[in-house]
Amino acid sequence: MTRFVLICCGGAMGTGARYLLGGLAVRWLGPEFPYGTLIINVLGSFLIGVVQHVGLSTLWLPDTLRVVLAVGVMGGFTTYSSFSYEAIKLIESGSWLAATAYVVLTTLLCLGGCTAGLALGGLLVEGKGGW
Repeated sequence: MTRFVLICCGGAMGTGARYLLGGLAVRWLGPEFPYGTLIINVLGSFLIGVVQHVGLSTLWLPDTLRVVLAVGVMGGFTTYSSFSYEAIKLIESGSWLAATAYVVLTTLLCLGGCTAGLALGGLLVEGKGGW
């Protein structure tokens, strides 16, 4: 039960961080393109790669902390549902090019972010990149 509560608290922290970063992105970059969700999902993909590699390869992160960070914090921080909604809204507004760019950028950058996170985790753990 304690682990469950910790994961829920991590989710709340991730959600709060998403709200703040998303608001900053709109303020700094404008509301015309969903930059906030793109940045959040790429950053979250990178961070989950680091957390999972380090947590599963070493004793540096206790398993409960790894799960709280990966499932709770990153689960609350990243947002596939918002990504889907924003892509549909771009299509509905006739912005096919922006919608296509958003879907392709999100997919490629999130995969790249996770790959980079796993590589950084490998550097931290073994002094070399590793997937």
